[in-house]
Amino acid sequence: MNMNGGTSTAIERRFVHHPVMVTEVVAHLSAVPSGAFLDATVGGGGHARALLNARPDLSLIGLDRDPSAVEAATTALAGRGATIRHASFGQLGDALDSLGVTRIVGSLFDFGVSSPQLDHPERGFSYRHDGPLDMRMDGGQQLSADEVVNKWSASELIKILRSYGDERYANRIAAAIASARPIASTTALAEVVRDAIPAPARRRGGHPAKRTFQAIRIAVNDELNQIEPALDTAIDRMVPDSRGVVLSYHSGEDRIVKQVLRRQAGLDDEARFRGLPRPAAHMPPAIELVPRGSRRPRPAEVADNPRASSARFRAFVKRGAATDEGEA
Repeated sequence: MNMNGGTSTAIERRFVHHPVMVTEVVAHLSAVPSGAFLDATVGGGGHARALLNARPDLSLIGLDRDPSAVEAATTALAGRGATIRHASFGQLGDALDSLGVTRIVGSLFDFGVSSPQLDHPERGFSYRHDGPLDMRMDGGQQLSADEVVNKWSASELIKILRSYGDERYANRIAAAIASARPIASTTALAEVVRDAIPAPARRRGGHPAKRTFQAIRIAVNDELNQIEPALDTAIDRMVPDSRGVVLSYHSGEDRIVKQVLRRQAGLDDEARFRGLPRPAAHMPPAIELVPRGSRRPRPAEVADNPRASSARFRAFVKRGAATDEGEA
């Protein structure tokens, strides 16, 4: 508790998230034009605070579907020209419209689950701590992990385990879950998954329940289906010479991000029309990728924060000359 009563400290202690690749994020985004910047997944406000330190002339709009994150970011960014709203990144268009913001000078997406969500057992995200089968980023939504685990059919479980978790033993795990119902807690689920995987495979690649928990979390929060329309909307709203960064943490996320950014950059068309004249109605690329591929965290950052190890950093610049539209 601090000398002023401890409210701010208590909030930040409940949602303390170490921003991943913050140096790289700020280095790319600090060159945006002046105006309104969108952090579509503001979390505890770590990336946003670093960007505003570098560019105090920016105004910032931060969105998050987790009420705890909204509370923490509101406190962390108080007096910094930030407006924080409770909304998922998939609702960014409506959120910007509600604020009367038609154009933005940049965007940041930091996908995946945050450390505070993993570290609080009552949220149900972790296979390492006993807690309820919840996994909702927004506790107000109806679907939870309990319904997925205890009510979805084995075929539905197989589908999400394969699609969202790249789980090699999806059939065995789905059958084991269906046979063990009702499953009451995260540790009980983790034990069922562990026992369903052949013993030699349990000793490789980290905790045997990692991919299953990831797949269920993605299904509960409908994470992957929101990525493409959200990125397209953000890019459409961005002014010329604005900049964007996307951080993803597993193959499913990064695959979608890569496809969207390549399409927006015209790289898919580049391959399709190589050596041929482009159609007259062909739209010019909306963005330029800088660089074209992804970047990884520095070894020193991974050593300090092992959860950063899976991060993939992709950055882009909105094409076109700067205009008066830069004032959002």
